[in-house]
Amino acid sequence: MTDFWAGRGILIKHCFFTCVMLVLIFAAPAVRADGTEIESFVLDNHMQVVVIPDHRAPIVTHMVWYRVGAADDPEGQSGLAHFLEHMLFKRTKTLPEGEFSRIVARNGGRHNAFTSADYTGYYQTVAADRLPLMMQLEADRMVNLELDEQDVLSERDVVLEERSMRIDNQPLALLREKMAAALFEEHPYGIPIIGWRRELEKLSLENVREFYRKYYNPANAILIVAGDVTPDQVRALAEKYYAPIPGTPVPERRRPPEPAQEAALRVEHRDERVQQPTWIRSYHAPSYSAGASHHAPALDVLSGLLGSGTTSLLYQKLVVEQKIAVAAGSNYNGTSYDPDTFLLYAIPRPGLAETPEEALKIVEQAVDQVIAEFLADQTDPGMWAEDLKRVKTRLVAEAVYARDSISTMAQIYGQALTTGSTIEDVQNWPQSIRTVTPEDVRAAAGYVLDLRKSVTGLLLPADGAQTGETP
Repeated sequence: MTDFWAGRGILIKHCFFTCVMLVLIFAAPAVRADGTEIESFVLDNHMQVVVIPDHRAPIVTHMVWYRVGAADDPEGQSGLAHFLEHMLFKRTKTLPEGEFSRIVARNGGRHNAFTSADYTGYYQTVAADRLPLMMQLEADRMVNLELDEQDVLSERDVVLEERSMRIDNQPLALLREKMAAALFEEHPYGIPIIGWRRELEKLSLENVREFYRKYYNPANAILIVAGDVTPDQVRALAEKYYAPIPGTPVPERRRPPEPAQEAALRVEHRDERVQQPTWIRSYHAPSYSAGASHHAPALDVLSGLLGSGTTSLLYQKLVVEQKIAVAAGSNYNGTSYDPDTFLLYAIPRPGLAETPEEALKIVEQAVDQVIAEFLADQTDPGMWAEDLKRVKTRLVAEAVYARDSISTMAQIYGQALTTGSTIEDVQNWPQSIRTVTPEDVRAAAGYVLDLRKSVTGLLLPADGAQTGETP
């Protein structure tokens, strides 16, 4: 999830970008709409392998996904999953420091890694004939990572600086951090992926080693190869490089459930760096894998209707008709292992009111009016005839366009499989969107857009110094 409004998002190393083993066995290869077969099989060590053939260019994307993310960090060790992701770019028993990246670069490849609340992934995109080398490198650091105290100290400074840049120096990110902590009081989705600074500063070499031993093994990993390869080629290479690594039992994912929220909450963040006040509201929402998941496709459509693009309901009402906002929208975060969030936001136009507080009050009342009319089915009936069709067509078209990128396809399947969905779920998603009805959308909206299950966040200029993270 790369959109900032999407919430916790994904932390990507460098520049940009469970459970006892789940043995997913698919009875037959899944067939894409274009006729290409996507094949999945499981090695004897329980490592799942997914192959997405695409022979349009002689390149491949090689990804290894681990079913562990920031929400699996041990108590008091927030940020550990992301920290370990950084450490995997150090040395192994067979490669000196930095050699991994140098080898990928010498072979004309690109590589990176990312951490979310639910998974951690590593990837390389290279010429197809370099795939054996990438598998050799990735298999090596799956089991041969070699670290010392100095590695932890130096990389900890890097991560702390990353936190400063991404969170502490971003007032909006600080508000989102506070809102997540308020919305998820028990569940670890309330803890930032990058971790609390006070806990990052205490992470030790033994913390990192224990987490690595616990979660990094083939039984907790999914290998996804997309591009100019055949399933037989990938099977042979996976048997050579990954199958010899023993798969060990992986702890069951046991995250504390979030108690039902019974009253609306409000969070305010004031910051002297804020030039433009911002209003945000997050609701508890089911995901495609957890909670009332039958609402998930309709929630994707609802997000498109309410707040995706300049033709959406919120944008049309607040920006175009009432001219009280410069931006308004929504976002549904449905691809997660546990129930997650549905978000609304609005940014008032400059000069709307005498004070930032009054401006936010005006846009909040306008959003509430739009939601109330929507829930009462008082919106323009024409919307259902035209906008619902438009939103569903756009969502399905985006799924089709995704096939143009082998890395995007690998990303989609990796994200789905590590959060509890299946290959069939991904394949059937366009059809599930096509069959969403107005009644489905109204039911999903009524289920989720309940003020008692929300946290409203206000980003305001400082009336006094305020810095730092949520206590």
